[in-house]
Amino acid sequence: QVHLVESGGGLVQPGGSLRLSCTASGFTFEDYAMGWFRQAPGKERELVACISRSDGGTRYGDFVDDRFTISRNNREAAVYLQIRNLKPEDTAIYYCANVCIYYVDHDGIFGSWGQGTQVTVSS
Repeated sequence: QVHLVESGGGLVQPGGSLRLSCTASGFTFEDYAMGWFRQAPGKERELVACISRSDGGTRYGDFVDDRFTISRNNREAAVYLQIRNLKPEDTAIYYCANVCIYYVDHDGIFGSWGQGTQVTVSS
């Protein structure tokens, strides 16, 4: 059974930093590209960052600036998202997934997802 567990979220003041972690089990981690997504209240879930399965190639969502960095450790079956200089608009639930697109149809959501970790940026 696939499990993805996110951690590292919390309440942070503007300008702070967080490192989100996602640990994976139940599938061959190094065979999958991994993605971080976020969903703010009342908004669609959006891709933050994606990292390839092998060479570490990355791509980021259109809104992303250089404050975000995705990385992975295949030996530990973990993927990370570093966020610097946090802004209130970064407030959202952050999810990791073993896919890099968010797609839902009558069969459900594509890929496997964690339960998410809440990031709140507020003074």
